[in-house]
Amino acid sequence: MHRPLSGTSTSLSSPSSPAHRARSAASTPGPAALRPYHDGDDGNAARANGYGTDDDELHPERTRDLADPRPWETRVPPSTYGTSRAASQHPPLPLYSSEMDENTARRRYADKKVTHAEDEKEELLDDQGKWGKAQGAGPGLGGRRGLPPKQRLPGWRGMYQEHEELFWTITYTLLSMLTRFWRIGTANYVVWDEAHFGKFGSHYINRDFYFDVHPPLGKMLVGLAGLLSGYNGGFEFKSGVQYPDDVPHTAMRVMLASFGVALVPLAWFTAGELGWSRRTRHWVTLCVLCDIGWLCISRFILLDSMLLFFTFTTTLGLVKFHNQRHDPFSDDWWIWLVFTGWSIGCVCSVKWVGMFATAMVGVYVIEDLWNKFGDLSMPIRTYVKHWIARIGALIVLPFVVYAACFKMHFMILNRSGPGDAQMSSLFQSHLIGNDFAESPLEVAYGSRLTLKNFGYGGGLLHSHVQTYPVGSNQQQVTCYHYKDDNNHWVVSPTWDDDPVDPDGPIRFLQHGDSIRLVHYATGRNLHSHPIAAPVSKENWEVSGYGNGSIGDYQDIWTVEVVDDTHAKDTNGRIHSLTTRMRFKHNSLGCYLRAANAVLPQWGFKQVEVSCVKENNPKDVHTYWNVESHWNERLPPGNANLYRSPFWRDFAHLNVAMWTSNNALVPDPDKEDILASAPTDWPFLHLGLRMCGWGDNQIKFYLLGTPVIWWFSTLALGLSLATAAWYALRMQRQYRDWAPGEWDHHLYVLKTAFGGWAFHYLPFLIMGRVTYLHHYLPTLWFAVLLAGHVLDLYAFNNSRLSPRARDVAFALAAAVVVANFWWFKDLALGIHGPVDKIRGWGWRRSWNIYNSVE
Repeated sequence: MHRPLSGTSTSLSSPSSPAHRARSAASTPGPAALRPYHDGDDGNAARANGYGTDDDELHPERTRDLADPRPWETRVPPSTYGTSRAASQHPPLPLYSSEMDENTARRRYADKKVTHAEDEKEELLDDQGKWGKAQGAGPGLGGRRGLPPKQRLPGWRGMYQEHEELFWTITYTLLSMLTRFWRIGTANYVVWDEAHFGKFGSHYINRDFYFDVHPPLGKMLVGLAGLLSGYNGGFEFKSGVQYPDDVPHTAMRVMLASFGVALVPLAWFTAGELGWSRRTRHWVTLCVLCDIGWLCISRFILLDSMLLFFTFTTTLGLVKFHNQRHDPFSDDWWIWLVFTGWSIGCVCSVKWVGMFATAMVGVYVIEDLWNKFGDLSMPIRTYVKHWIARIGALIVLPFVVYAACFKMHFMILNRSGPGDAQMSSLFQSHLIGNDFAESPLEVAYGSRLTLKNFGYGGGLLHSHVQTYPVGSNQQQVTCYHYKDDNNHWVVSPTWDDDPVDPDGPIRFLQHGDSIRLVHYATGRNLHSHPIAAPVSKENWEVSGYGNGSIGDYQDIWTVEVVDDTHAKDTNGRIHSLTTRMRFKHNSLGCYLRAANAVLPQWGFKQVEVSCVKENNPKDVHTYWNVESHWNERLPPGNANLYRSPFWRDFAHLNVAMWTSNNALVPDPDKEDILASAPTDWPFLHLGLRMCGWGDNQIKFYLLGTPVIWWFSTLALGLSLATAAWYALRMQRQYRDWAPGEWDHHLYVLKTAFGGWAFHYLPFLIMGRVTYLHHYLPTLWFAVLLAGHVLDLYAFNNSRLSPRARDVAFALAAAVVVANFWWFKDLALGIHGPVDKIRGWGWRRSWNIYNSVE
């Protein structure tokens, strides 16, 4: 508690005087009000908005205003800091006058009776709650809690108070390493999706081109972890197979788990930047440390630890940038703006769900710019600079990071591999081991070839012996994304023309020619007739019909050249790889088309091929080019004639990823015991078995720490109800909040709830198959909301004594830690028969046990 300095006027009214009660009624909430952020042990950014301390709780007559951040430099009574009346009655004097000796100055500090570090650090805040630059960066990332030399406490307490931030950062990082690395290599077999992402890492080491629905950054980091571990890329990563001795799976897991380790200190930094009490910071950090869902997913060769890491860094960058809003265009302002943009680019380059974090930041920026638009004191030039800075850092920079990841992806994977067919023919022609560029340049009658659909995500024209179960019941014709002998077709003359003479003159295929396309493996003719296609009912069905001697006029197609991407003068001839053409049905006048309609299971989920009635010359899904070409009578081509632009390949691959991702829909004919609905996630209705469940193998069950998930979900509704309640009270002219507190409360609520909504609600309308791990990024924002609620009602509630708040924190922390310890083996590994372990069946829907308890 501060005492007035000697010589200070004591004419101010006493706390019990009527004059004082009249003053305090206008600024102090009523007895029923909660006073957020009044925590005597808090030294962080909460005081940026005038939040009170324990000293205020003992003396409610004192209003809090930090316009005068260094009270030791004035002779103003502490009860009137920042008031205009005090400034007029008590002019500021220097801390040390010429007549004052050092002993007198020491006694003046002693009179203040500063009893703990929090009161001292409070005095270092400026009128915006920022730490004085001469004393360090403050309570956030890299900050120091410096104090004036006369204020530092002696001994270990002084050392602790000066390095408190560093102490807890190191402590939580070590605890995070302990949990993430403990027994990480015990399970020496391929667990769950390690079968996918470990294999992708092998492709980067071997430089074989592959295709996947996710962007490449996370998988490149998996490959880097393998390379640094000494892995040679020769393992196939088949699910459940034991790792051989030459595969350093433990080292790879440790490297990737490091991203999970970093989540805990990131949570500590973020909670501090949100202005909460120290108790809330510790509780939120403990939740991240002790959630077994985050723990389990971080311990394997997966992408989720990297996705979570960049989600956390994006959130930290946003709140750090927000805290620099009063000092625009400063060095720190630029650093955190650029950091946020970089994080957005990285999180989107790991998985596309990172777009949800982008949306969260985007909404914040829109609101921020809207508020600045209403600031009439801001020059228009400054306002335009704000727009330019945000466009450059939050749009251009993330896109550059995202595109750069694909550029590195293409540069590394320069060999032909299993994902070639997803890319354009020109792109494939430059891969080592691919012979497309050696194909004869000009196509002739009698040539055997494959036809690639030019539309984004297009495949190869394909047919197989299976027939349509609906429509004509003739042989199926589809588009297939992988190389197969069933993709081969032979260019043949019409029924009325002479057959191809192998010893006669070569007849080249040209624009306007009418031809038959004969399936090489089955001899069927590419055929269409006025029967509705099985999926695209408005189009005609395309099938395989007849043979070399049986057919009709509905087997005839006319070649129409669209353009040639490289040669300007082709003399009307069709060139391999570069000529784009359309096939028009002679009888029906429709065009051969392969869009993104997917056949049911009877069509093996391949892309439907139909004949579209509308003649749209700009429809790229009706464009086809020759990919592979075989003709012994023609000379090989020249690879130097072909070039594939990066931006075309970039767009092509992204559309192919989008198309394939949308095709990941639940199969009604199969039961996926691992899948779960988004409505199952908030209250942990289902977990996920990550491996086989035999008695003699180590087993892992993906499940969150129940109390964290359940309470964070309840906090969603409670936080909204609290905001609505106070909004109603404010409308009725109740004054429950000190100046700035309500705005800060809403800012934290909007950030946390907005992040949760953007990460969760889209899954409710997605058609794709979903799993429990899809909720893990969303959980971060639910935990932030839970911390926000606890800070308001318990950890920083001025109606509770400091001891009661400490007890509330101790109970909340103990529940989290105890719940983690109870379920920890689900993430660290279950040894032996699971049915012999009791106490994990908290919900009957959890399939931890082979038999229901």
